[in-house]
Amino acid sequence: MSKTPSGGDYCMRKSRIPVWVLVSFRRLGMNESRLLDNYPTLTATDLANAWAYATAFSNEIEIAIGENDED
Repeated sequence: MSKTPSGGDYCMRKSRIPVWVLVSFRRLGMNESRLLDNYPTLTATDLANAWAYATAFSNEIEIAIGENDED
């Protein structure tokens, strides 16, 4: 994981895909296979790391999802 250049949300390695986006799609029912199809630069290991990060920092993820749902 790394922060976006502007110091914002944590993103997947070598990408600008925020972890909260993946969590949001997962909550909407998108399975891992479909996530990997939609984000071909990600691997199954990346998704496992995203879920672990989301669990460890659930407050941060909830805030990011809430802020972006308002937009």
